[in-house]
Amino acid sequence: MPITPTFPGVYIDELPSAVRTITGVPTSVAAFVGTAPRGVTNVAVHITSWEDYEQEFGGLDAASDLSYAVWQFYQNGGSEAEIVRVFGTVAPPKTPDAEPAAEDPKPPPPAAAAKIVLPSGPTLHARGEGFWANGNLLARVDYSTAAEGADKLYNLTIRDKTSKVTEQYLNVSIDQKSPRSLGNVIASSALIGKVENPGNRPAEHSSADLGEGEDPFLDKDKKDVWYTAASGGDNGPDPRPADYLGDPGNQSGIYALLKTDIFNMLCLPGAPGLIGADNILDKALKLCVDRRAMLIADPDPNWKTPAAVSTAVKDAGFVLNGENGANAALYFPQIKQPDIKQENRVRDFPPCGAIAGIWARTDVRRGVWKAPAGTEATLSGVSALSVKLTDPQNGVLNPLGVNCLRGLPSVGNVVWGARTQRGADVLANQWKYLPVRRLALFVEESLFRGTQWVVFEPNDEPLWASIRLNVGAFMNTLFRQGAFQGRTPKDAYLVKCDATNNPQNDIDRGIVNILVGFAPLKPAEFVLIHIQQLAGQIQV
Repeated sequence: MPITPTFPGVYIDELPSAVRTITGVPTSVAAFVGTAPRGVTNVAVHITSWEDYEQEFGGLDAASDLSYAVWQFYQNGGSEAEIVRVFGTVAPPKTPDAEPAAEDPKPPPPAAAAKIVLPSGPTLHARGEGFWANGNLLARVDYSTAAEGADKLYNLTIRDKTSKVTEQYLNVSIDQKSPRSLGNVIASSALIGKVENPGNRPAEHSSADLGEGEDPFLDKDKKDVWYTAASGGDNGPDPRPADYLGDPGNQSGIYALLKTDIFNMLCLPGAPGLIGADNILDKALKLCVDRRAMLIADPDPNWKTPAAVSTAVKDAGFVLNGENGANAALYFPQIKQPDIKQENRVRDFPPCGAIAGIWARTDVRRGVWKAPAGTEATLSGVSALSVKLTDPQNGVLNPLGVNCLRGLPSVGNVVWGARTQRGADVLANQWKYLPVRRLALFVEESLFRGTQWVVFEPNDEPLWASIRLNVGAFMNTLFRQGAFQGRTPKDAYLVKCDATNNPQNDIDRGIVNILVGFAPLKPAEFVLIHIQQLAGQIQV
């Protein structure tokens, strides 16, 4: 702050620096939305390993495409992910023209979380709907508490027999104003979601109320152990498109990702396919555009030939056709992999999880400006592809913007395409190539976050100079890392923020204009080798 000199001498004034470093955002955080056997629903859970997924959502499950996609993501080099578990809310509605059945079947019950009803005490609800907690989630109460106020205290232990996770809460108070009240101590639980009647103190266990059995907490020295098991959990009906889509107001389904800080790739394993009125990819694609992310679209399971793919993609009503298609990439065919949950039987899987892992792996090794394709983009853990493509067949799909998965001799199964859904040759779109589009999204998001300090600053040349300094330093860092073409920074990028693009009329309206341009690297998609025979030296 300004100094007011009052006496002769030396004064020290610390001035704010003009340097405000802009840090690049992550580029390989994958978001997965689908079904899982357990876990919290309609909430984005951040994980950093396959072990995290097993802990939160139960690991591989034969009925969950989501679980296999996340597994393949980590098999192929993925690191961070956001997982949203969805479930069926109601049974499918009857169509008006449907024939009435002789006896209408009873509709499936709605999905519900299992409950643990402690005798004369609170009711504990499992964290997440489904069968997973029935008989597996156990609770035990004892009264070896602190002496002071013992009549209002008890100890609660929760055990998940499947994951072997145990949570113990000591000196739980029935006083709801106490920091040790059940509602407060259970807030961080990974097993219990909510509590009813938290102010009730559980009664002493008795064989009339509870079952006797082996100590669920693995204390073999105790012979007489009473515990309460959860019951009443139900998976509900199979999810419908509306369950995957969710509601933006309630932030459910794919819109649960609105609560995340950032995600760069969206995968919907097991969601409705590309064909049909029920698909949700148009809404998912709009979400990706709003969040500067990419949608990795799986091929329709009914596509068995390149001709079927070509016919679908050329259709004017194809869901990914449109300007938003620049934020989508479509891959064909599906991948084959042994299913360890079905005695290693080889079966088809949607490729989105493996593709997301390859994107993440390429970003770490080479940068977001490198096309996630080629001989380095090998599909780890994939034994074969559902359709074996030839070069001519690849030549039909590539000009349509469909990225092919190929099995190459001595190389293995690889990704052999790097185009967006605006990558068809006839479109001549500036976002034809994946690395160009992803680099642009990376720069946009980094500058969006890195220039927040500019808001409400005095809009004049000192501010413009500071903007040029900081944005220019960020772009120069990318240039030195090899993100742009050009031999010099002048050839590679530009940052303009001065009086020429900030007229007085914009200043009066509170607007500061920053122009950032860059020369992207395009992938060497076609390699032409010209061979010519040279004549020998003619003797004269």
